[in-house]
Amino acid sequence: MDAAHVVLAPFLGMVWCVQRRFIKAPAGRQRLHVLAALNASSHERFTVENLTYMTAETVCELVRVLARTHQGLPITMILDNARYQRCALVQAISQA
Repeated sequence: MDAAHVVLAPFLGMVWCVQRRFIKAPAGRQRLHVLAALNASSHERFTVENLTYMTAETVCELVRVLARTHQGLPITMILDNARYQRCALVQAISQA
């Protein structure tokens, strides 16, 4: 399980070209946040997306999706050390 934060606009560091080019891009810094889990055996993907922030509640939502699709089966999740993934709320729902 891991999160990706996709910027919804061109994000250019440096562009090399012979002629100067201008790229129109929308103003702002809107992002698409995707939290996904991959079933290591079947390669099935489970995702939760939003346009706000990645929070503990988002992780809980994905845990609920996994629990519904794998009822009665033990689930092993490997998480990184993100603060919203190791808080008490996520630990409580994961152990239920």
